[in-house]
Amino acid sequence: TALPLSYAQQRLWFIDRLEGGSVHYNMPGALRLSGKLNIAALEQSFQTLYQRHESLRTCFVEQATGETYQQVQAAPTGQCLPVVDLQALSADEQTVALMTHRRELSTWPFDLTQDLMLQLRLLRLSSDESVLLLTLHHIAGDGWSVSLLMQELQALYSAYVADTTPQLTPLSIQYADYALWQRDYLQGEVLAQQTQYWEHQLAGLPDVHALPLDYPRPVQQSFAGATLSTRIPSVLSEQLQDYCTAEGATLFMGLHALFAALLSRYSNETDIVVGSPIANREQPEIAPLIGFFVNTLVLRADLSEAPSFHTLLTQCRATALDAYAHQQVPFEQLVEVLQPNRHLSHHPLFQIMLALQNNDNAELSLPDVEVQFEAADLTIAKFDLTLNVEQGANGLTLDWEYNQDLFKAETIACLARHFEALLQGALTQPERPLAELDILTRAEKQQLVEWNDTQQDFPGELCIHQLVEAQAAQQPEATALVFNRESLSYGELNQRANQLAHYLLEQGVRPDTLVG
Repeated sequence: TALPLSYAQQRLWFIDRLEGGSVHYNMPGALRLSGKLNIAALEQSFQTLYQRHESLRTCFVEQATGETYQQVQAAPTGQCLPVVDLQALSADEQTVALMTHRRELSTWPFDLTQDLMLQLRLLRLSSDESVLLLTLHHIAGDGWSVSLLMQELQALYSAYVADTTPQLTPLSIQYADYALWQRDYLQGEVLAQQTQYWEHQLAGLPDVHALPLDYPRPVQQSFAGATLSTRIPSVLSEQLQDYCTAEGATLFMGLHALFAALLSRYSNETDIVVGSPIANREQPEIAPLIGFFVNTLVLRADLSEAPSFHTLLTQCRATALDAYAHQQVPFEQLVEVLQPNRHLSHHPLFQIMLALQNNDNAELSLPDVEVQFEAADLTIAKFDLTLNVEQGANGLTLDWEYNQDLFKAETIACLARHFEALLQGALTQPERPLAELDILTRAEKQQLVEWNDTQQDFPGELCIHQLVEAQAAQQPEATALVFNRESLSYGELNQRANQLAHYLLEQGVRPDTLVG
C-alpha cells in the first residue's frame, strides 16, 4: 500500500525540495553524561527506539508522477550510535572539537530520501564523561515527541543496564496510520465545515504585521535567530493566573490578550494576528507516538474598540475556543484554501508566534549517570518574533526568540520590559482601555524629558529672521527645513526669504500690512 504523507509532512517535504535541503527544521539537542555510562546499553536503547517508532526511519520517495510517499526503512541492527573518542585531546582542544561536532550535527543536511530522521553522535571526553548529540528532523517529530523520546530512552536504558526486559506498552498504530486517517477524514463535508470557519475568521487578514523593524526586511526570509530570556515574578504570574481563572479563561488566553495589546501599542494597528502551536493529539492512540502532529492555529485579535484587559480577555477566550473546535484543519491546508499573497520574505498568514509550554518538559534520568541538558548553540528563528512562555515554580519564564536580521537586541529588551509593565497595569486596572495604560519605565520617562528639553536662550535684541540670517552666514550648508523628502539649507532658506520679501515690497506691502 502506498503510504501518503500527512499534510504537515507534505509541507516540510515541499520546503526541503524548494530550498534544496535546509537546517531550520532541525531539532538539535546536547546532553552531558557524567558517571558510569554503559555505551552498549545506550546504543541498544536507540536501536529499540528506531524499531518501535517507524517515523524515525521513514524516508520519502517521489514517484515519476510527482506524487510523494512515505517509505519505512528497516530498523538499524548494527551500529546506530557513532562514538567519537576525544580523550587524547587537551581540555582546550576538546572544547574546540565539541563545538565543531555540535555545530556539524545541529546543522546536519538531512537527505529526506534516505536518512534516518534521528541523527546521533556520542563524544567521549573521558572515562566518566561524554556528550550525547541528537538531531531530530521536524518532519519526524515535535516538542511532545522529544519528551516521549527522553521518557522511553530512560526506560530502555535502565532495563538494559539491569539486564531486564523493557516494560513499554506496545504501540497500537504508527504515524503512517495517522497520515492515512487524516487524508481519509479531512475531505468532503468535514473539510468544508472546518475550513468554512477559517475562511470567515481570517477574511481580509493583513499580509504582514506592522511591527516597526530595525532593519529592512530581506528579499528572502532569513532564519538567523537570537533569544532574550526574561522572567515574570511568581507573585505577578499567580495574579495573572488567578484573574484568568476567575474569568473562566486559561493562562494562555490571558497571555494572548496581553501580547496582542503590546503588539498593537508598538505597531499602532488594531488587527493583530499571531500563530500558536497546538499538540493536536486528541486521539489516545497517537499520544504515545513520536511523530509530527503539532498544528498551528492562526489567532486574530480585534482592538479597534480600544478594549480593556477584561474585554479583550473575553474576546481571546472565545477566539481560542472556536479555534480549538476547528483545530483539525492543518495549517498547510489553510494556506492552500485561503491563498494569501505569498512572499519569500516572510511566513504566510502570520509572522509572530505565541507559545505556552505546558506539555511535559524533556527530562532524563539514567542509573549511575548524571544528565545535564546543554543550551543550544544555534538559534533558528522560523518567525520574525516568537514569545515562548514556560510556567514554573518561580513564575513565568519568557523566551523572546527574534530574527536578528529584523530586530536589534535593545528593541526586544524594550518589548520585554513593556510587556511586564502592561501586565502590571492590566491587573491593577482591568477595566481601563489597554491603550491608555502606562507602559514606560521611570528611566524611559526621564529619557523623554531629556530628549524634549530643547529650550534655548536667544539674543533678546534680535528678531527671528535676523537669527536665521546669522545662521545662514555662519553655516549656509546646514539643513534648516525638512518636509516630506525635501530639505532646504539655511543658505537656500535665506535666499528664498529674500526673494519673497522683495516681491512683497514690489507689491506695495509695508509694515502692518495684512498679506494673504
